[in-house]
Amino acid sequence: MATTAKTTTPAHPPLCQRLPVVRQVRQSVGLQRGMLVAGLVLTGLFLLTALFAPLLAPYGYNQLRDSAGPFGAQLGPSAEHWLGTTVGGYDVASRVIWGSRTALMVIVVALVFSLFLGVLLGLLSGYFGGWLDRVLVVVCDAIYAFPSLLLAIVMAIVISGGQSSLYGGIVAAAISITVVFVPQYFRVVRAETVRIKSEAFVESARVIGAGHGRIMTRHVLRNATRTLPLILTLNASEAILTLAGLGFLGFGIEPTAAAEWGFDLNKAISDVTSGVWWTAVFPGLAIVLVVLGLTLVGESLNDLADPRLRTRRRGDDGGEVAETSVVPGGAQTAGPAGLAGLEPTDDKGAQA
Repeated sequence: MATTAKTTTPAHPPLCQRLPVVRQVRQSVGLQRGMLVAGLVLTGLFLLTALFAPLLAPYGYNQLRDSAGPFGAQLGPSAEHWLGTTVGGYDVASRVIWGSRTALMVIVVALVFSLFLGVLLGLLSGYFGGWLDRVLVVVCDAIYAFPSLLLAIVMAIVISGGQSSLYGGIVAAAISITVVFVPQYFRVVRAETVRIKSEAFVESARVIGAGHGRIMTRHVLRNATRTLPLILTLNASEAILTLAGLGFLGFGIEPTAAAEWGFDLNKAISDVTSGVWWTAVFPGLAIVLVVLGLTLVGESLNDLADPRLRTRRRGDDGGEVAETSVVPGGAQTAGPAGLAGLEPTDDKGAQA
């Protein structure tokens, strides 16, 4: 028996095409790609606005006057004030732009805290098990069953008395959101750790004498946290809503310390009944667009990570299938007779 094989090794794509976000965009098709691109555009605008808020905002977040005098209350959109002014005399456009920076800072701090605590507790609980696992599961299930916004309000009151300065309020809001998110990361990491610790490569590491710390950090942790980027994206949008809820109910950051969209919506309730629409529309629109962008990115990445939901391009997998023959004479191909030409025949030419 002679065996011939012809393989084509696909060339590695350029580095710019192997970047995480670029790779997901190239994998997506149709409506899925449109959703992912729209989410990335909205999220990118939010990040750029937050980073360059001092350059984009025409006024400070708590500025009430300029060289010409006080701004005035409830002024409509104009050349001087693009989105009008609030009942307190603040510039709406400046408050919306500065509010993006406050939201970004709270998201970053909250996700870092919750990721560190959730991953650490889930890793320890799933790896060691026993009484530690039972206690942590019960505590996290109890926290997870508690209403998230109510839990955040209680934590905000306990930490800062409901209101605080810029950095104190950001830390208080972030810790309040952290308590809500920790059980989610704990559950995901613990379930993956329980599954991975029984794999053969983990048992091999134990046999050769690797310690618990090395096994958890070098083998279990790397494989147990692969889905966390997707959860981070979805939790970022939930953090925006929780922060806005705290501010709307009066448990967020003081208006003189930072701009916050939820607080501005709270102060705009009375304006809506008076026909002053701009003080509520633009902060609310900012919340909707940011949450929509983050949600689209998270859902699209989740679809692409799941083979059952991912749609691949036909004939665009970046390589050719190897042609292998295990019969003398090379690879078989169907002749004019189709598949019937490949079937054995007897001496009279009839099919066997």
